[in-house]
This record gives sequence, structure tokens and C-alpha cells, in this order.
Amino acid sequence: MSVYLDHAATTPMADAAIAAMTSSLSKIGNPSSLHTQGRATRKDVEDAREVIAKAVGAMPSEIIFTGSGTEADNAAIKGLFWKSGKKVIVISAVEHHAVLDPARWLVEHEGAELIEIPVTKSGLIDLGFLKDLITKRGNEIALISVMHSNNETGVIQPVGEVVKIAGDIPVHTDAVQSFTKTPLSYKDLGVMSMALSAHKVGGPLGIGVLVLRRAFEIPALLHGGGQEREIRSGTLNAPSIVAFAAAVESSNYDSARVSALRDRFESGLRASVPDAYINGVDAPRLPGITNVTFPGTQSDSLLLLMDSEKVSCSTGAACSAGVHRPSHVLLAMGHTEITAQSSLRFSCGATSTESDIDFALSVLPTVINRGRAAASK
Repeated sequence: MSVYLDHAATTPMADAAIAAMTSSLSKIGNPSSLHTQGRATRKDVEDAREVIAKAVGAMPSEIIFTGSGTEADNAAIKGLFWKSGKKVIVISAVEHHAVLDPARWLVEHEGAELIEIPVTKSGLIDLGFLKDLITKRGNEIALISVMHSNNETGVIQPVGEVVKIAGDIPVHTDAVQSFTKTPLSYKDLGVMSMALSAHKVGGPLGIGVLVLRRAFEIPALLHGGGQEREIRSGTLNAPSIVAFAAAVESSNYDSARVSALRDRFESGLRASVPDAYINGVDAPRLPGITNVTFPGTQSDSLLLLMDSEKVSCSTGAACSAGVHRPSHVLLAMGHTEITAQSSLRFSCGATSTESDIDFALSVLPTVINRGRAAASK
């Protein structure tokens, strides 16, 4: 038996998405061409655009297809910065690197100033800090970016409150983890832009969406044929777009069921490893994510040990050029470098089962004991 508990990294493609993509792959026609085949492919794309727009509470004209959620975040952060003519970028201290790294790039290459909103031990942003900052420097701020939910801990941020506090300052939100898993409405949130990704919701890899307010234009990252409101040039990936929409339309993600699986896992975890600490447990969280610290262990060793027991999960640490670094998310929540590198993320999805949870729990005590023995040497 093998168990996949890394749905926050990527989800299995839904049967409906595979069928839709396979059908589209057999068709010929560039969606920008004016002949019969091109128009037929364009209709498939526009139908998919409408499905995704409806699902996220946006207008079809506000849906811009990109190559990934990362591209959508980059387009928003850089585009909103260049559009504003201002120099201050404000992001939460727990943003995904798809937001954090372009913001840092703008500091290095475009003279931006980056200010990070601190978070509590539970991982929630400090709204008081943001209010004070806007009171003092609001006229200097180009944009604010706060993710809808965190990819490591699952903590859901009060993005609607951020928008109210921001006033006229554009707000971007990375909603890649939230889409289809928790209530999410672009219109109701009132943000300027939002990033989505297909492979987190049962769609294919390599296709994302930037939701951007109608008639609001930003400078493009990619120039060429002028597709997607001239913000994202390039021949549209019709098969992946159609599959993305099919995954959304056929989604059988049951938040209550996935929450019950998470609670089952966390209850068993507390019983078998009493000193384990669940990060973000006191904050609103996505249904499927558990980020847990195991004192006296090293996360990379635990990951390999879990994998040897046929359980797939992930660490909270990023690896760059072979150098393991502690998670900036956990450090922002008050962890030390040691405890931040003693954590694993387990994430359930629509296809997860009780037997998956029970199997993972059955191997966990042995893995933790072996991990602690290895770390003490």
C-alpha cells in the first residue's frame, strides 16, 4: 500500500479533466486563427473561461490564462508595481516564494522598498500593523499582497479586511491553495487581482489564471501576439485550459469530509506523538492541511523515512542549490531555525480516504523514533 498525503503540492488529475484534455488534444486549430478550426478552438477556450469565472465569482473578461500560478503572481506583483509609479511593496511575512521572490527582485532591480506584515504565532497577519503602516505611509504604497491561505500551514488570512484597510491601494491575493476548497469569491473580496492554478484542483500542470479587474491594465511580462488583454501574449494552451475548466466543473471536493480526515489524523497524531505541535491550529485553516513540528527530529530525514514507509508528504523547508533552509513561514510564526526544520506537512484531498489516514498514523511512531535516534547521533 502507498499513501499520498501531499495534495497541497499537486493533486491527481480528475477523470473529467483527463477526458477533456484528451479530446482537445485531438483537435487542430490555433484559438487566434480566424478559420473554422481556429474558431472552434477559441469557443472551447471561451467556454472554459466562463466556467472558471463563474466558479471564482468573476467576469469572464477578468480571467487571464497564464502558464502557472507562479506566473500569475509575478504578473500581478510586477505589473501593479510598474503601473503605480510608487516604490513601497507590502506583503505578508508568510507569502509563497511566487510572491516573495518577485517582490525582492523589484527591490534589487527597480529600487522598490519591501515591507513585510508580521504574523502571530498562529500564522495570522497583524492587521494593526497594516493599519498603522497605511496611516503613516499609505500614499507611498504601490500594492499590498496577502495570500488567501498558506500553502504550508493552511491558515486562511482575512483578505477582505485587508482590502477594507487598504482603501484605494491595489490588493493582490495568491488564492492557489484556496480555490474549490473554501469559500472564495473574487467579487466579494474586492481585490484587484488573484492567482489560481489548475494542478491544485484536479487539473493539469502548467496552466494558471490571473484574475484582474475588468478594464484595469498592467504592463505585460510577455510581449508578442497580444493575447489575453495584451497582458499575457502567447498561443493559448487550449487543451490545458479546457481541462482546467473540466476539473473545476466536476470538482467533488467535500470540505466537511476532508476536514474530518484532517481531524482524524490530528487526533491520532496527538495520541501517538504527544509532544508534537500542530502549527496554525488556533487559526482558521483549510480543510486538508496539517503542518506539524516533531521536536528532536530533522524534517528531511523524516520525509525520507515516511517515503520508505510508502507515505508521501512534504517538509516545510525550501531547498536552494542543495542548501536546506528553514521555512520562512514557520520562522515568521516564532519558530527557531531548529524547530522550523523539524516539521512536516501532511495534506489530504478529494481522493483521500480514512484508510490513508490510518495507514499514515500506523507508521508515524516508528518513523519519529527512528528520526529522533538519527538526529541525536
